[in-house]
Amino acid sequence: MHQTSAPTPLTASSATLAGELRALARLAAPLVAANLLQMAVYAVDVIFVARLGTVEFAAATLGVYLYSIISFALLGLVGAASPILAAELGRRHHAVREVRRSFRMSLWLAALASVPFMALLANGETLFLLAHQDLAVAKRAGAFLDILLFAMLPFTAAVAMRNAAAALGRPGWAMAVTALALAVGILGNWLLVFGHAGFPALGLEGSAIASVFTTVAMALAYGLILAFDRKLRRYRLFGRWWRPEWSRLAEIAKLGLPIALTMTFEGALFGGAAFLMGLIGVIEVAAHAVALQIAAVAFQVPLGIAQAATIRVGMAYGAADRRWIGRAGWSALVLGIGFMGATTVLLWLVPRLVVSAYLDVDAPANAAVIPLAVQFLGVAAVFQLFDGAQVVAAGALRGVQDTRVPMVIAALGYWVVGFGVAVLLGFTFAWRGLGIWIGLASGLGAVAALLLWRWAARERLGLVPAA
Repeated sequence: MHQTSAPTPLTASSATLAGELRALARLAAPLVAANLLQMAVYAVDVIFVARLGTVEFAAATLGVYLYSIISFALLGLVGAASPILAAELGRRHHAVREVRRSFRMSLWLAALASVPFMALLANGETLFLLAHQDLAVAKRAGAFLDILLFAMLPFTAAVAMRNAAAALGRPGWAMAVTALALAVGILGNWLLVFGHAGFPALGLEGSAIASVFTTVAMALAYGLILAFDRKLRRYRLFGRWWRPEWSRLAEIAKLGLPIALTMTFEGALFGGAAFLMGLIGVIEVAAHAVALQIAAVAFQVPLGIAQAATIRVGMAYGAADRRWIGRAGWSALVLGIGFMGATTVLLWLVPRLVVSAYLDVDAPANAAVIPLAVQFLGVAAVFQLFDGAQVVAAGALRGVQDTRVPMVIAALGYWVVGFGVAVLLGFTFAWRGLGIWIGLASGLGAVAALLLWRWAARERLGLVPAA
């Protein structure tokens, strides 16, 4: 007898574009909120460590940067389970059994992929010395990573569980668990960095321990949710957790590796841009950091929409419903690009007001930074549209399990076009920081254009199933 998965408002097809927009918005809203809260979780460590001194702050910055590149790659790798789970729900037949198997192998993949990267982080000091970083900073960054590396496995497991909860129609838990993580992070840093309530003052190491506790708390919370939530427990997701399904694990890894590399290419581009800014001057680095932080906050909205698009398109893909695939993808693009269009107008009209949220625009010490940050935001206004379009288009394409060609597009767009234009304009034409930002916008624009074309041509390219 076939087991089926009864549709919920978040997992059912919608016959109209307006209905699909509503379904997508209900799924995306808690994911967007969770992404914004996650940024606050990262900011907590910065706020506490910044008070420890220049060397400690620089060490934490380096350590978190390396950890973040790896964790985002793992997020992409494990995240490949989302379109697979969604497709299984769309197909309906044996959905409970198939969902359980795919989820189990996504957890296995999280564990297997985390271990080698934990070993890499254990050699953080050596890596930073090879990168010619300051000796004292490299030593402290290495000590920081020796602790932080233990957050890698629970973080990746939490990502796998968050993806499952969202795909199965319970995205609100992502927001709740990330809010819990924020509270644990604040408390852990308060207790351990400076030593409050009888706890020892552990400084930089205390912040790393707090981060480990935070990720463990997230993983435990998601585990309890998947086991006891009344809509999720019917899948018995932890049943026979020890049993391997090698072909399924290989399927997730095959789909996820290009996603991981795509996210690495994009993250490395922005890291490379920061390096180029450092070659110009300290003021440029500060203005770049402010403008990029503003762009990063806005980016969390289309990122959440893209995550929802992967699920909605994935379910339509599993149902072999070409019209639903189109409605789901175009709805996400309308929503994502529409929001970024609004932020574009905001950055054009009142850039100085936006910058004032991060810097005192009347302070003499910021007199040189403010005009540069405003100038960069002028480019960021266009950058926003391209960034929203590319991330949502990539999410929709992942829903139809298309990841390899988008990876190639990302590599060429970000590093040939983006980095190439940044170096050419920034240094050959001496446009300095403005040239670097135009390079970033050019790379994002190239990727967005190619991904949008690929999405529009999905049927002609054979990316969608026969009806």
